[in-house]
Amino acid sequence: MAACRRVQLLLLLMSVVVSVCVSQAPKANVNGNDVIPAQIKNHGQGQAPNAGNPLAPAAGASQPRRITGWKLAEEEACREDLTRLCPKHTWNNNLAVLECLQDRKEDTEIASDCNHLLWNYKLNLTTDPKFESVAVEVCKSTITEIKECAEEERGKGYLVSCLVDHRANITEYQCHQYITKMTAIIFSDYRLICGFMGKCREDVNALHCGSISTGEKDIHSQGEVISCLERALVLELEQRENRYEIKEECKKAILRVAELSSDDFHLDRYLYFSCREDRERFCENTQAGEGRVYKCLFNHKFEESMSEKCREALTTRQKLIAQDYKVSYSLAKACKVDLRKYRCNVDNLPRAREARLSYLLLCLESAVHRGRVVSGECQGEMLDYRRMLMEDYSLSPEIVLNCRGEIDHHCSGLHRKGRTLHCLMRLGRGEKNSLGATCQQALQTLIQETDPGSDYRIDRALNEACESVMQTACKHIRTGDPMILSCLMEHLYTEKMVEDCEHRLLELQYFISRDWKLDPILYRKCQGDAVRLCHTHGWNETSEVMPPGAVFSCLYRHAYRTEEQGRRLSRDCKAEVQRILHQRALDVKLDPMLQERCMTDLGKWCSEKTESGQELECLQDHLEDLISDCRDVVGNLTELESEDIQIEALLMRACEPVIQAYCHEVADNQIDTGDLMECLIQSKHQKEMNEKCMVGVTHFQLVQMKDFRFSYKFKMACKEDVLKLCPNIKKKVDVVICLSTTVRNDTLQDVKDQRVSVKCRKQLRVEELEMSEDIRLEPELYDSCKQDIGKYCQNVPYGNAQVIECLKESKKQLTQRCHQRVFKLQETEMVDPELDYTLMRVCKQMIKRFCGDADTKNMLQCLKQNKNSELMDPKCKQMITKRQITQNTDYRLNPVLRKACKADIPKFCQNILNKATDGSELEGQVISCLKLKYADQRLSPDCEDQIRVILQESALDYRLDPQLHMHCMEEITSLCAEEAAAQEQTGQVEECLKVNLLKIKQDTCKKEVLNILKESKADIFVDPVLHTACALDIKHHCAAIPPGRGRQMSCLMEALEDKRVRLQPECKKRLQDRIEMWSYAAKVAPAEGFSDLAMQVMVSPSKNYILLMIALCVSMLFVVGLLCGRLTKRLTQEQKDR
Repeated sequence: MAACRRVQLLLLLMSVVVSVCVSQAPKANVNGNDVIPAQIKNHGQGQAPNAGNPLAPAAGASQPRRITGWKLAEEEACREDLTRLCPKHTWNNNLAVLECLQDRKEDTEIASDCNHLLWNYKLNLTTDPKFESVAVEVCKSTITEIKECAEEERGKGYLVSCLVDHRANITEYQCHQYITKMTAIIFSDYRLICGFMGKCREDVNALHCGSISTGEKDIHSQGEVISCLERALVLELEQRENRYEIKEECKKAILRVAELSSDDFHLDRYLYFSCREDRERFCENTQAGEGRVYKCLFNHKFEESMSEKCREALTTRQKLIAQDYKVSYSLAKACKVDLRKYRCNVDNLPRAREARLSYLLLCLESAVHRGRVVSGECQGEMLDYRRMLMEDYSLSPEIVLNCRGEIDHHCSGLHRKGRTLHCLMRLGRGEKNSLGATCQQALQTLIQETDPGSDYRIDRALNEACESVMQTACKHIRTGDPMILSCLMEHLYTEKMVEDCEHRLLELQYFISRDWKLDPILYRKCQGDAVRLCHTHGWNETSEVMPPGAVFSCLYRHAYRTEEQGRRLSRDCKAEVQRILHQRALDVKLDPMLQERCMTDLGKWCSEKTESGQELECLQDHLEDLISDCRDVVGNLTELESEDIQIEALLMRACEPVIQAYCHEVADNQIDTGDLMECLIQSKHQKEMNEKCMVGVTHFQLVQMKDFRFSYKFKMACKEDVLKLCPNIKKKVDVVICLSTTVRNDTLQDVKDQRVSVKCRKQLRVEELEMSEDIRLEPELYDSCKQDIGKYCQNVPYGNAQVIECLKESKKQLTQRCHQRVFKLQETEMVDPELDYTLMRVCKQMIKRFCGDADTKNMLQCLKQNKNSELMDPKCKQMITKRQITQNTDYRLNPVLRKACKADIPKFCQNILNKATDGSELEGQVISCLKLKYADQRLSPDCEDQIRVILQESALDYRLDPQLHMHCMEEITSLCAEEAAAQEQTGQVEECLKVNLLKIKQDTCKKEVLNILKESKADIFVDPVLHTACALDIKHHCAAIPPGRGRQMSCLMEALEDKRVRLQPECKKRLQDRIEMWSYAAKVAPAEGFSDLAMQVMVSPSKNYILLMIALCVSMLFVVGLLCGRLTKRLTQEQKDR
């Protein structure tokens, strides 16, 4: 038994004291065997002596009766109890007997007479001059050193009490052992503590803590009196109404008693008896003294097998420690030097603010955070008590007082292991924020006091919930390092994170994020910057001008300043600010300002967005709908993200494969100026791109459209140009249009000094190219075509310009508004093919091969010229054909033709232009008009060259002739289906229509085919089948004749009529077929006028013969006129004058 071993040790120590004192006081027996209570004669009557004044010496105490070798064991009143409860080897030592009987088990009763005998004996011990004289001899040098004790009046027991009060300062070994034994005696009953009853008499009676009359309570209940007063003291701080206020001098006495009993748990009699079995169960091997047993029991307080009575007693003691740190022996001893060094305590004010545990923790934590040296022993004690405060909310009276309603309604039954505090934290970060303002403030204060950000182990609930995550994801970080929390945040919403850890972590981070000082790494790195730039105060000081929540806002405003904008953060501080921003991007509730100002909007617009990161995206999507304060905060945060997209931790996590493959160089840069996002946009359609990353990047692009400031590179490049040329324009798309229009106008007018700066023009081009990739990035087009997209492109993905391409292919079915927008888009793309995202993507390699040196404006023209090359990629060729078809639907979509035929179009096709409307195609009518004029050889040279190209292209592919395709679709399907289905179009469909001209029933189609025949007369290149058949003959017989204006065709016709010339059979056959077709065309479609007739004659193969016949006819008429005279009667002059 540990108790028995302790008794033996104390007996040995007392024998040492006796040997020291025997020479000076030979008659004094410190074993107590010579001190006999005079009242022993009366003990059988059951009356306690000096009942009226318990602190007065017992009767006869001033002249104690001496009987050599008197022993308690021999007294009849206690003999039976002694025999039953105490080991026989202790009977010869009165102090051992006393200790045995007063430390008996709670359920063991001793006789009332024995109780009285023991109490009177202890009273005589504390007041007997012999014991005081022993104290004087044993503690001679100690009394001299302690002035308060040297000045105490002798003979009244005050000296021993004084030495007990100052026993922590006693260095003499024998004196310390003697006083320790006396302390055990004194603390067994509050009435024996010098001055205690005088200070607390009224409070004991008022609180009904027990009678102060001797004999009415047994020795166990006397410990309960002090316990009752202690409970009342802690309860006083936890109640607002109907509370009893203990007198100040009694408060000091209670705390002083608790302090004096702090080293040995035997001295706290109530706790000792309440926890005796628990001590044996949990702390059997823990040696008593220096508060070790207390700490051991504190550590096991929430064990399931801990008795409830012991747990309550431990909680009361912990609450006393929270009121006065000196009640903890180990803490007061370990931190004594540091407290004095950093001026954290005031010795003469034990009940002042400085005595509170919270003040001590804040003061010493401030020293640690400032880089001051605090002893490892003290920091270890601080860690224990910070953990203690986080484990049990009831130790913080402010929490109990201000959060009672929240705890009762939402957190009842969660008292253990810090679960109540986390329940309150959860309420604080909940959607409705169910915490009252005072409770929220109390919780924030407690978290500052405990500072769990510096060591995750302080938060037991978090520690237990996240243990598995720390062992896997954060095992490379040493235990207790502040970076553990950052590591956990980095793995939030990853596969390694478990749900319970996620909840506990976010609950704690919610409060840490509201005070920048609670992140120790941030505070250490940014302390100097905060003082210099944000005018902050010490770690545990607050300022109304710059509250804790505003300091971080101040820091991140300076983090992204340029040198021109003024003072900036140090590199280390900026890195920490970025780290915090990355964490806050995971959850809007971790951004205090955002949550405070956007609470209404979050409920209004984003109540269903519960996934990680969705709330901020939702706010950004509804930016125009937000209230002013919220819009400003979201706008500032989005602007910050545009400069450093790595703040978006979830996006960075999703895009990691793409970043590693394509953007690792810019990602590794310490300063991100929008390069990483630009790289991700350019890599959107790489094979490493996953859906999450694609969605995140696209969302950011869409948000950028709302304000040009959200595109950092664009903002920095064009800020001055926007202010000068596009003032009061905010939306990015409108700014881009404004600047693009300015650039285009300056280019068309050949302005020497363009109004838009070079750097802005370069970035403007980047923005235009990015916008072409997704229809949603062009809001006007998207809004105009939403209905059509749902109807015709419902299942088409938005990326890669696929929706835009779908709308182009469905153009004829689109609503008028959407059709007009798509037409304008196509017009822009034809002028600047680089903006044609699909063309540039599909033909990327072909552009490198054929058009590497070509101007971007001429890219499509270059691709058209190389379209029929053997090296041309089939997909690119198909895309080029699509664009040619589009161009031929309207001359406005062919900028080269439009420029070349600028004068010819209004001259010959004005009637068509008069019918045209903005934003609608002319379905090739203008180009058909120009084709006919080409056949009549009436176009300007530049225009003729362009029409010749179009004729050559459309002769090979009927789809490039919109009028033919539109009017002859039925005939092509019925008569030329096989030719139309051919993968490679080489003019076979047109040949089929020519051959089947007689079978064509629709006049409009027949007219188009006849126009083709007419055009073929003007140039053999327009008839690819004939040109292929006669290629050798042209080379042999017409090589010297330039193409165009029907010259080579006339050459072949003359060769056909010349019997001396032998043409190739295929050529001869094709020419004969053409003559028949032309003859039929002449019959079916006679000349529409004299000019048409003259043109037909000029292009006819028999032109010379016809002209000869016409000349002969004219000559004959002239001769007949000369020979026959006038055919009319001559009039006289009179008839004329009449």
